[in-house]
Amino acid sequence: MEKVFVKKHCSGKDILVAVCDKDLIGKTLRDGKIKLEVKKEFYGDRLTTPEEAAKALSEANTGNIVGKKSVKIAIERNLVDPSAVIHIAGIPHVNIIRL
Repeated sequence: MEKVFVKKHCSGKDILVAVCDKDLIGKTLRDGKIKLEVKKEFYGDRLTTPEEAAKALSEANTGNIVGKKSVKIAIERNLVDPSAVIHIAGIPHVNIIRL
């Protein structure tokens, strides 16, 4: 499977991992009043394998995932329930929050 962008954001004990498909970096997704900017500063500039992305997500308190490939990685590894996925301009997006 194709590599995806991953970036880890840490604040104290909290870890947020952002994952996105490489073809979405720099794009803005719009759907009605919803706007999602897929910025390199947030989603990263380091391409990783699906396995590395899944490992990072499994260690995070919060995950922000956008793109067909990236969301598929999370679903296939049971990190997210498919019913939680929304679509913005036809692109899948999901957040993970672990309490």
